Amino acid sequence: MATATPNEPHWLTAKEGEAWKRFTGMRFQLDARLDRELTGDISIQDYGVLATLSEEPAGCMRISQLATLLGWETSRLSHHLTRMTKRGLVERRPCPNDGRGSLAVVTEAGQAAIEAAAPHHVAHVRRYFIDLLSPEELEVISDVSRRVLESLHDTDPDDAGTVEPDAAPCR
Repeated sequence: MATATPNEPHWLTAKEGEAWKRFTGMRFQLDARLDRELTGDISIQDYGVLATLSEEPAGCMRISQLATLLGWETSRLSHHLTRMTKRGLVERRPCPNDGRGSLAVVTEAGQAAIEAAAPHHVAHVRRYFIDLLSPEELEVISDVSRRVLESLHDTDPDDAGTVEPDAAPCR
């Protein structure tokens, strides 16, 4: 077998290709199923935004930081927040620290929506993922996920890999 030159792609082996296809298929199908299973009028994307904001002590975060945590482009998040704002789930506020940035703030309606959806969502996460795995398998998946995320942060010049909390309160 000839060796690959530096300009040739380093193709996946059959086993690597199968693992990659199964991983991406699982990820897409799991997200789609969890989206269909959500109760109320929120999508899986809404759930991610609301869950992330509601985990913050003041229920808010800089939009750029939220985009980093969700793995979204800032423009995608901005458009999504516009739709969520129209539905009363979040608000945008100027950042009190510098006046340049904006904050995404979960509203009372958004908090109520995440609190109503969370028990059902967690039950489905358990049903379709957690309960299918042993504690050892969960540990391996957690470790692999951490390594991949660290690698993504380390190789993205636009992403420092850390999210600094705002010093000023949001509300």
